[in-house]
Amino acid sequence: MPMRPISVPVSFFGMVLGLVGLGDCWRVATLVWGMPAQIAQGVMLLSFALWTLLMLFYIGKWLLNRAEALAEWHDPLQSCFVGLAAVATLLAGIAIAPLHHSLAFVLFVLGATSQLAFAVYFTGRLWRGERAVGTVSPALYLPTVAGNFVSAFCAGYFGHPDVGVLFMGAGFASWLSLESVITHRLAHHATLPAPMRPTLGIMLAPPAVGCVGYLFVTGGLGGGPADLFAQLLLGYALLQFAFLAGLLRWITRQPFMASYWAFSFGVTALAFDSIVFVLRGQKGFMEWLSLGLFGVANLVIATLVVLTLWRLLTGKLLPPPILQPN
Repeated sequence: MPMRPISVPVSFFGMVLGLVGLGDCWRVATLVWGMPAQIAQGVMLLSFALWTLLMLFYIGKWLLNRAEALAEWHDPLQSCFVGLAAVATLLAGIAIAPLHHSLAFVLFVLGATSQLAFAVYFTGRLWRGERAVGTVSPALYLPTVAGNFVSAFCAGYFGHPDVGVLFMGAGFASWLSLESVITHRLAHHATLPAPMRPTLGIMLAPPAVGCVGYLFVTGGLGGGPADLFAQLLLGYALLQFAFLAGLLRWITRQPFMASYWAFSFGVTALAFDSIVFVLRGQKGFMEWLSLGLFGVANLVIATLVVLTLWRLLTGKLLPPPILQPN
């Protein structure tokens, strides 16, 4: 009987988002607090290596296990995560940019166009209706909100804030249109099943990652003090962080799964925002807040990495396939 190829869920690209987010935190921490630059470099190289490995697995899934790839593509919940492949590609460019700018820019172009194409396809399917309420989760933010906010960040990073503003507008309007849909489902319909609860970590991402995008289309690391709108985004992100902290025991009433990486990008983006605020001249309370959030981001990612490695070594990391083999 032929051996079934390893099938890695597309949601695993969320690990790349969290690791690049932590690497970005360390990059700005070297500028603000003089942290060792080697740590940022190491985290970013690890992120790029993981992206390369996951991309090979994902391409292999389409070549060797196409039925399962299609099942994931059409699944109401898992299809939300397909766009993470493009978002991770954008961030892989950020990770490698100091070492190979040309490759990084190519990854930016590929990632931005791919995420936009998938967002158009996904939304067209969504607008046709007939989606069961039980499949609605914060993962709906990923195709249109996360992809466009990260594209805005990357466009600003690569010196094209005029393009970044367009992505920022697309992401911001998409966020507003989905916010009430998702919160209404959470508040007024059946409680999320335990395996879906880690997706609540995504609730932190829109304001936190949106703030990153906004900072990079309004000056990046070298701009003046963060303006009122950036501070409003950070304030809402902090509120979401408090909500999730209060729900953490309820969310984690099950063994660790790779889906807990849903918390990683929002947490690291929140820390990154606060450190950039300090870098751009904000003092006082923000200096203490940035130190605390930087510590939380490191603790969260370290915990996720350790638990992920433990699940991998015990053979429990991969979930059962969506489409069972014959």
